[in-house]
Amino acid sequence: MLSLSDVEAARQRLSKAIYATPCAYSETLSRLTGSRCFVKLENLQMTGSFKERGAANKLLTLSDVERRRGVVAASAGNHGLAVAFHCQRLGIRSVIVMPEWAPLIKVTSARYHEAEVVLAGANYDEAYGHARKIEAERGLTFVHPFDDPQVIAGQGTLGLELLEQCPDLDAVVVPVGGGGLIGGVALAIKSKNPRTRVIGVQAEEIAAMQASLWGGKRLTLPAAATIADGIAVREVGELTFELARKYVDAVVTVNEEEIANAILLLLEIEKTVVEGAGATTLAALVNRKVALEGKTVVLVLSGGNIDVNVIARVIERGLVKDGRLVRFSVLLQDRPGALARLTALIAQSRANVLHISHDRAFSLARIGETEVLVTLETSGREQIEALKQRLGEAGYRVKEVDTRP
Repeated sequence: MLSLSDVEAARQRLSKAIYATPCAYSETLSRLTGSRCFVKLENLQMTGSFKERGAANKLLTLSDVERRRGVVAASAGNHGLAVAFHCQRLGIRSVIVMPEWAPLIKVTSARYHEAEVVLAGANYDEAYGHARKIEAERGLTFVHPFDDPQVIAGQGTLGLELLEQCPDLDAVVVPVGGGGLIGGVALAIKSKNPRTRVIGVQAEEIAAMQASLWGGKRLTLPAAATIADGIAVREVGELTFELARKYVDAVVTVNEEEIANAILLLLEIEKTVVEGAGATTLAALVNRKVALEGKTVVLVLSGGNIDVNVIARVIERGLVKDGRLVRFSVLLQDRPGALARLTALIAQSRANVLHISHDRAFSLARIGETEVLVTLETSGREQIEALKQRLGEAGYRVKEVDTRP
């Protein structure tokens, strides 16, 4: 089992290798969640995630022989990117195996840092198996993304930073995949301040650590897709499981809509880009998955490597959920001027038309009628209801199209 001295040694080793990221107080998130809320901005690391801490610590402890041979890593993205970046700085050859669906930003960034990137498998576990084959075939050193003492110790340096940046900390909320981050952070924090609560958050779709802690042993879950791809791990590590059992107070889950909404909140409120895994902590606090009202809380925003196409979809879904985007189906008479009158009423209600289409053949409209689908930008639910009432009073049959699952 690791000890606090391992984490402290890692911090000394990493003093010139990684960035001590800010832990900023958020007035708006504090009001929103009822807590005194800080955000640990690990998305500001050079490669955009906390993974640099563990990767760099592991690489700095390699022997000269191991450095000359080179390393191989399996990763959903961030770990591989961190390994590639620090291998480039240290002059170590690296091979990074990622699942075939790995976000493009992570693949191209790893290649930019001179890594040999191999895309293999439909999920992390299949990529892991392929990386182990390369390890054996080429005689490389395998750098595990979470279940390695030096990697865990490196991640634990984040916990030491938190205790200095926020000494009156009541709780820290940490994303959980394989468990390396929460294992290291919990070890560091509980060793120095046992009263501080350490709470993990997982995607509801694939919550291996929660299931394992409930079951009393490591369990392997079926593969599942989630917007929090960085923590989509089917089985936690042996070391990380034991650390979680000993030091972690609770592990909770959040669903896909909650994660997406948290990404949007961080964009709007904190003006910071956070990937799905990193946004799980805010999702848990906002949706009251943990009772931390009135407490001093740090949310670890573990990474910011999110594909811009995903951001676009998240923003649109978030706007729909908040009532700032809405789609109406309106039945009107199929005659000249009918559409113009409809749009005039919408304009008078101060809603903005983003898209409009009408359908005669494939709708429930009667002969002589047409169905119009209109997508609007509004200020929120109050304006939507007022507009529906106004159109109804004008004789239109209006139905809100609900796109939510």
